[in-house]
Amino acid sequence: MSEQAVDAPQPKLTKKDFTSDQMVRWCPGCGDYAILSAIQNALPQIPEKKEDFVFISGIGCAARFPYYMSTYGFHTIHGRAPAVATGVKLANPKLNVWEITGDGDALAIGGNHFIHAIRRNIDINMLLFNNEIYGLTKGQYSPTSRFGQVTKSTPMGGIERPFSAGELALAAGGTFFARTIDTNPKLMTQIFVESSQHSGTSLIEILQNCVIFNDKAHGAVTGKEGKDDFQLHLEHGKPMLFGKEREKGLRLNGFRLEVVTIGENGIDQSDILIHDAYQHDSTVHNMLIRMSPPHFPMALGIIRAVKAPTYDQLVEQQYQASVEKASYKNVDQLLKSGNTWEVK
Repeated sequence: MSEQAVDAPQPKLTKKDFTSDQMVRWCPGCGDYAILSAIQNALPQIPEKKEDFVFISGIGCAARFPYYMSTYGFHTIHGRAPAVATGVKLANPKLNVWEITGDGDALAIGGNHFIHAIRRNIDINMLLFNNEIYGLTKGQYSPTSRFGQVTKSTPMGGIERPFSAGELALAAGGTFFARTIDTNPKLMTQIFVESSQHSGTSLIEILQNCVIFNDKAHGAVTGKEGKDDFQLHLEHGKPMLFGKEREKGLRLNGFRLEVVTIGENGIDQSDILIHDAYQHDSTVHNMLIRMSPPHFPMALGIIRAVKAPTYDQLVEQQYQASVEKASYKNVDQLLKSGNTWEVK
């Protein structure tokens, strides 16, 4: 091959390059379609070769994802996708690894793998599809189902307190947490691109609708009639404003957040809290994660993005240090060391 051919610029990738020839088999109206489209739009914006993308999933409706991506991928076992993703990243650190999981797959049987992947800060991207129900197995309650929710497995109403994926991640030392909704493809695409640029575990919670078994679970946030009052779109360094005329905002009152209206009771924009996604102290980030209607808007966008060493970087550093200190540089040297003899 000529030198000119080797140095030839790579062709610009498009959404079509990441779309597989497999028929997409989700229920009509499922939010997964929008998520799939958003990630296929995001990948061409990420400066990586197509062959360096890998998608790994566990079990559930979301786990079909790798089949629909024209990339490398693994459809693994229930709850164990983080373990496989960790192995892939350690085996080939240059790969851009994406884990696809649901609220049941990640937070029930996979809860242990989930928190330890985040604790280690392995450089992977986790997309957590949260529809607050088990969809593939036909409507049982999940770890994020709401208290009192009636499902096929809780006919008298659930009596377990639900997990908050964001709070769980931050308690495990998470360095990146974002939240988005399946009705906003533009926001999803933007967050996917930015998460890929983060060094460490990126967790993106996607409020996803299951039209069959838990329709409109996130309706208060995604519905047209309430989205202006119940969606707070966060941007680092900008005031936390929302409302149809951006007349509402958040401020700190002692150790708690409160919603205020600009122009009322002497409130002006200088009173509104400025979002700092890069703040290592997670106190305000946790407050933002906990917010929900009807008393607060839902925080959307990148809530936390801080720097910390990654597990794969530290493993590589230890490996290089051991190589430098090793008495033998390869197996051949080891075998020929000390007293050796040939058997004929």
